[in-house]
Amino acid sequence: MTEQSPNDQFHASSFMQGHNAEYLEQLYAQYANDPNAVDAAWQDFFSQLGDADLDVKAEAAGPSWARADWPPMPNDDLTAALDGQWPAQVETKAAGDKIKAKAANAGVEVSDEAIKRAVLDSIRALMIIRAYRIRGHLAADLDPLGMREASRHPELDAKSYGFTDADMDRPIFIDNVLGLQIASMRQILDIVKRTYCGTFALQYMHISDPEEASWLKERIEGLGKEIQFSREGRKAILNKMVEAEGFEKFLHVKYMGTKRFGLDGGESLIPAMEQIIKRGGALGVQDIVIGMPHRGRLSVLANVMSKPYRAIFNEFQGGSFKPEDVDGSGDVKYHLGASSDREFDGNSVHLSLTANPSHLEAVNPVVIGKVRAKQDQLNDTERTKVMPILLHGDAAFAGQGVVAECFALSGLRGHKTGGTMHIVVNNQIGFTTAPHFSRSSPYPTDNALVVESPIFHVNGDDPEAVVHAAKVATEFRQKFHKDVVIDIICYRRFGHNEGDEPMFTNPVMYKKIKTHKTTLSLYTERLIKDGLIPEGEIEDMKTAFQAHLNDEFEAGKDYKPNKADWLDGKWSHLDRNKEDYQRGETSISPETLADVGTALTRAPEGFPLHKTVGRLLDAKKKMFDSGTGFDWATGEAIAFGSLLTEGMAVRLSGQDSARGTFSQRHSALINQDTEERFYPLNTIREGQARYEVIDSMLSEYAVLGFEYGYSMAEPNALTLWEAQFGDFANGAQIMFDQFISSGESKWLRMSGLVVLLPHGYEGQGPEHSSARLERFLQMCGQDNWIVANCTTPANYFHILRRQLHRSFRKPLILMTPKSLLRHKLAVSRAEEFTTGSSFHRVLWDDAQYGNSDTKLVADDKIKRVVMCSGKVYYDLLEERDARGIDDIYLMRFEQFYPFPANSAVNELERFKNAEMVWCQEEPKNQGGWTFMEPNLEWVLSRIDAKHQRPVFAGRSASASPATGLASMHKAQQTALIDDALTLEGK
Repeated sequence: MTEQSPNDQFHASSFMQGHNAEYLEQLYAQYANDPNAVDAAWQDFFSQLGDADLDVKAEAAGPSWARADWPPMPNDDLTAALDGQWPAQVETKAAGDKIKAKAANAGVEVSDEAIKRAVLDSIRALMIIRAYRIRGHLAADLDPLGMREASRHPELDAKSYGFTDADMDRPIFIDNVLGLQIASMRQILDIVKRTYCGTFALQYMHISDPEEASWLKERIEGLGKEIQFSREGRKAILNKMVEAEGFEKFLHVKYMGTKRFGLDGGESLIPAMEQIIKRGGALGVQDIVIGMPHRGRLSVLANVMSKPYRAIFNEFQGGSFKPEDVDGSGDVKYHLGASSDREFDGNSVHLSLTANPSHLEAVNPVVIGKVRAKQDQLNDTERTKVMPILLHGDAAFAGQGVVAECFALSGLRGHKTGGTMHIVVNNQIGFTTAPHFSRSSPYPTDNALVVESPIFHVNGDDPEAVVHAAKVATEFRQKFHKDVVIDIICYRRFGHNEGDEPMFTNPVMYKKIKTHKTTLSLYTERLIKDGLIPEGEIEDMKTAFQAHLNDEFEAGKDYKPNKADWLDGKWSHLDRNKEDYQRGETSISPETLADVGTALTRAPEGFPLHKTVGRLLDAKKKMFDSGTGFDWATGEAIAFGSLLTEGMAVRLSGQDSARGTFSQRHSALINQDTEERFYPLNTIREGQARYEVIDSMLSEYAVLGFEYGYSMAEPNALTLWEAQFGDFANGAQIMFDQFISSGESKWLRMSGLVVLLPHGYEGQGPEHSSARLERFLQMCGQDNWIVANCTTPANYFHILRRQLHRSFRKPLILMTPKSLLRHKLAVSRAEEFTTGSSFHRVLWDDAQYGNSDTKLVADDKIKRVVMCSGKVYYDLLEERDARGIDDIYLMRFEQFYPFPANSAVNELERFKNAEMVWCQEEPKNQGGWTFMEPNLEWVLSRIDAKHQRPVFAGRSASASPATGLASMHKAQQTALIDDALTLEGK
C-alpha cells in the first residue's frame, strides 16, 4: 500500500464528516437493497464494510420509536410555489394509462417512449396551469395608468418548462382541466392568460378549503367562462357610468374647489355596487348595511342609495340634512348616512349607509355590529339575508389596525356575520403618500390573506371586469359565508380634496392622469367599436342627464327635508328625551325575583360543576331564601334575568365576560368533563328572550365598535361591552370620541349601549386602578350620555333596567367595582329590587337608615358633609364608624352626568351650615373633582350655604393614575381618608 500523509488520508475520507452521515446511511441502505443502485466506487466502498443488510436498512430507517410522519412536510400549493418542488398531480397519476387507452380507442399503437414524452408534456402543462392560478395576478393588466413596474415571471413562461416555439402547437392531454381533454400549449396559455392575467385577476390559491378553491376555479376558468355581458347588461353598466361621471363633473363645475372627495377615476365602483345589490337580492339578501370613507360618498348616496340630487345640492348651498325642528350639531355632507329601498327583478333590498367620522376604517366594526343585530332580528342563522359592504381606500386598508381586528372577528361565534363584502377603491395613493411609503406588502389587500379571503384584483378602467368581479364575489359570499375582497385598481383624478394640489408630491402620476382618458370615455369607445350603440346616442344620454341635474340644482335652492329618518322602524316607539328626568319603571315583582332566583341557583341534573362554583350557587340560594345579602354579581344577574322575562334580549361582550375578570359572574356554568356551557339565565321561563354572553377576542377598538353598532340597530335589547380593566377602554378611544359620545348630536342616531369599566384604587398599580373617569366627564354635554359610579347591587340593578325602561336611549358609561364585588357592606335586600324601588342618583348615608354602627346627630348639628362616589364611600364609612364620629355625613353621588342638580339641592339643603368636602381616591387632576367642583358650587350658592365652595380631599395631582408600590398606596389612601374625616380642632 502506498504511504499517504495524514492530510491526504483526511481528504480521502472527508466525505465521512458528521454532517454527511444521514446521506451516507441512505446511500448504504440503497446499496443493501440493490448493489447496482449506486455507483461502482460506492459499491466497492460499501462491500469493504461487511455489515449485514438488515442492520444497514434498520440503521437508515432511524430509531424504532421515531415517528415516520414527523417532521411534517408541507405539500400545499403555496409551499410548492415558493420552493418550486411541485408534487405529482392527482390528474397525472394515471396519465400514461389514459393516454395509452385513448390511443388504443383510436386504433393507434404508441410506443412506451412516446407515452413517456406525452406524460411529461401533460405534467408540464398542468404545472404551468397551476403557476398561472397562483401567480398569474402578478402579470395581470391591472393598472389603468401603467405605472406598475413590469417584472419578469419565468414561472409563467412556457420555455421554463422545456417548451420551445416548435412545441407550441403540439396536442397535449390535460384530462378536462380547463374544460378540455386535449389542447396545445398555445391554447392553454391563451386560456390561462385571459383568465388570470387580464383586467380581472383572482388571487385564491392561498385558500386551504378545497371546496372553496375548487368553486372559484370552476367559476372563472376554462372555455366559455370569459367575462360576457348581454347587450342590456352593457347598457345598464354604461348608464351607471354616465350617472357616476356626470354627477362628479356637474359638482366640479358648480362648486369648483369645494371639498366633495369625488370618485373621479374610480367610477366603476357605482355599477359594481349595483351588481352586488342585484345579484345579492336574487340570492336571498334582504338588507345591506354599507360603511365607507368620504371618497365617493356623495356619488354612492346619489347613484346607489337614490338620495335626491336636490337634497345634496341644497347641502352644498349651506342647507341642513335634517328638519329645522330637530336639534343636533350636524356634520359635513360627506360624513352623513342614508337609507332607501331598491328593487331589482322583483327582489326588494333595503340599503342603509352608516354615518361615520373622518377617522378612516373606524366605521367598519359599527357596520358589522349593525348587521349582526339585524340578522338576529330576522333569526337569520345562515347569515345570508343581511350583508355588510365595506368600502376602503388602499392606504387605510393596509394601514389601519382596525381592519385586521375586523378580519379577526369575522369567524368568531359571537361576532360573525356570514362574511363582509370589502371593496377597496385603490387610488394607488393615500393623500400624498405613494404605496412604497405606506405599506410593506405587494397589495394593500394582503391582510385579507390571514382569513383566506378570495381577492379579486380588477382594473378600474374596465367596468365590465369590475362588475363581473362583484357578481362572482357576491355568489361566493352567499355560498360560503366568508369575507370577500374586491380590489378596484384605479386612480384619483384630483388631489385628496378638490382644493389640493397633487403635483407638489406626485408629479409623475399626475402628469399621466392629466392626459389619461376617463373610464366612461374608454368604455364608450369600446361599445362603439363593438357596434353596441351609436356615438350620438351616448352623447344624448350624457346631455339628458346633465339637463336632469340642472333641474335638480334649481329645485335644491328651495329644498327642505320633511322628516328625519332616525326614529323609523325598530325605533318608532321611542322619542327624544324631552323631560327633565325620567326615572323609568325599573322595579320587579317578587314573583319575577323568585323565578330568576330559581334559574340562577340550579344546574342540570348530574352536571359536573367545579366545586367552587357549586358553593357559589349554594350561597346565591341563601340570598334568595333569606331576601338579604344580595351581592354585586347577583344584582346584575337579576337585572339581566328580569329583562329577559319581559322579552328584552341581553347581549354582554368583553374579554372573559362569561366568568368575569374577577371570577364574580359565572353566567356560564362549565361542564368539568366536556367544557360544555350551560347558561342558567336562558332557563327562567318559556318564551323568554335570549341571554348571550361572549368571551371576546383580545381587542377593545373593534369589539366596542361592534357592540355600539349592535345597539344602534337593536333598541329593544340590553347591549353591554365590558372592559377587562377600565383603563383598557383607551384602546378604543376613537369609538368613544367619534361615535358613542357624539353620534346622536352629529347624525341623529341613538344608542343605549352600556359600557362597564372596572374602576377603583386597591393598590394594583397605574394600569389597573383608574378607568379614566375624568375623560368621560370632560366629554359630557347636551345630555349626550350617562356617567355613573354605583355603590350598591340594587342601584346597579336599577340603572341597568332603566336603560330599556325609558322612552329614549342614551349610552351608559358605568364605573364598576372590583373589591366591592365581595365587600360585606356592598349588599342589598330583596325589597330594594321589588315593587316601589327605583334608581337613586344621590344616595344617603347608611347611618341614616340604621345600616351602620353610628347614630348621627341631627341634620343642623352636622359639621361636615363628605361627598364622594364609588368604592371610597365604604372606606370612609368603616373609618368613621371605627372612630365613633357622629357629626360627619357621607353623601354618595351615584350618577355624575346628567348632574342630578335637583336631588343635590334637596339633600344638601339639610346641611347649610356644614363644611363641604369632595373626597376621591383619584389624583386631583383626575377623577370627578374638576367636573363636580363647579356643579357643587352652583348647588351651594343656590341653597345659600355657609361654605359655598367644596374642599378637595384626595391624592395630589399626578402624571400617573396610581402608584405601583403597595406601601405608598396604603399611606396615600390612609391620608386621604384622614383628611376627609378630620375636623379642625379635633
